[in-house]
Amino acid sequence: MTYDFTPTATAPFQFQPTLDGTTYNVIITWNIFGQRYYINIYDLGGTLILCMPFIGSPLGYDISLTAGYFTSTLVYRIANAQIEVSP
Repeated sequence: MTYDFTPTATAPFQFQPTLDGTTYNVIITWNIFGQRYYINIYDLGGTLILCMPFIGSPLGYDISLTAGYFTSTLVYRIANAQIEVSP
């Protein structure tokens, strides 16, 4: 599954991927002090599971944003501004 990363200046970017068979809310926010995006993964009850810098991957190399937390991978592909989720 892929999601086009299209942030706006008025609201954080959000989507609901399935990771390890469970649906989560993902909210990507801009941090003005860090001058970068952060990925925040919440369960559907609103409990924060993971918060980390939103790191991009080049073509041909995957940097999983969920490594160590989920077996499913979530990769942000810089070249096409897409988020790739693999079960």
